[in-house]
Amino acid sequence: MGSFKDVVGHKDIINYIRNAVLNDKVSHAYILNGERGSGKKLLANLFAMTLLCEQGGPDPCNQCHSCKQAESGNHPDIIRVTHEKPNSISVDDIRTQVNNTVDIKPYQGPYKVYIIPQADLMTPQAQNALLKTIEEPPEYAVFLLLTENAETLLATINSRCVMLKLRNIKDTLIKKYLMENLQIPDYKADVCTAFAQGNMGRAIMLANSEHFNEIREEAVQLLKYIHEMELSEIVSAVKNITVYKLEIVDYLDIIMIWYRDVLLYKATKDVDKVVFKDQMTYIKEQARKSSYEGIELILKSLENAKSRLRANVNFDLVMELLFLTIKEN
Repeated sequence: MGSFKDVVGHKDIINYIRNAVLNDKVSHAYILNGERGSGKKLLANLFAMTLLCEQGGPDPCNQCHSCKQAESGNHPDIIRVTHEKPNSISVDDIRTQVNNTVDIKPYQGPYKVYIIPQADLMTPQAQNALLKTIEEPPEYAVFLLLTENAETLLATINSRCVMLKLRNIKDTLIKKYLMENLQIPDYKADVCTAFAQGNMGRAIMLANSEHFNEIREEAVQLLKYIHEMELSEIVSAVKNITVYKLEIVDYLDIIMIWYRDVLLYKATKDVDKVVFKDQMTYIKEQARKSSYEGIELILKSLENAKSRLRANVNFDLVMELLFLTIKEN
């Protein structure tokens, strides 16, 4: 897990955490908000380690008994809330793992830290159950809520938490990390960085994916010829993607970047900022054919498709609706 020194980017959040620990101004509840792969889990783990480190911060020492326990995932005062249903955190999950345990004092450290990954999946009932605890927490309790979309949480929860927003990381820092830490060659680091769009987790995932180039190529072929294809052909082409073991959401992100390129080129004629530079002929052609409204509709449909897939809506139905929108615009 290392220390804050090993984290790429997010300097403002790291400084905030260090100062809070050093000056003994730690709040009871935080929301770490950022897209998947942005580093929420890493920062939350380091925050918890720092709070419980026997050396007292501002970074975890990685040497003391507490740090070693946290590193191995066995610290009794770090509780990671889990949930059985893939797309929701129920009121029972919160009651059994949080409400029923929060009054038990820390076993060994000064704090008891609750980490709630995917906190935006809490049902309204689960949020209300958590709210009761956040409103009057024991002195030692600290809650770290990790979200992709904090706006979906109740306003009452948002108002009682300190919001820490994870921003996109600069491309230069991502490329440097891929080349120096993962020994990724220059040209591949460029491609992965461009597709990552400021998201370190996604850059690492793409860099480690054996099939990324094939997936990119399949997506490009689909986008180049989609207007001439039958809907059934398109859906079966997308189904083939699952063999690459890359989540369908990542595939949709590749399509989204294509249409962002189209929109960017249509608006600015600037080739430098385009990610699919090797496909400029097709990007220009698409920009000429599509209206601004049409491209915006496609981008919105891609976001809707991702939300529907997360909510377990039928795969074929989601894809048919999406590609119908793309074909018509």
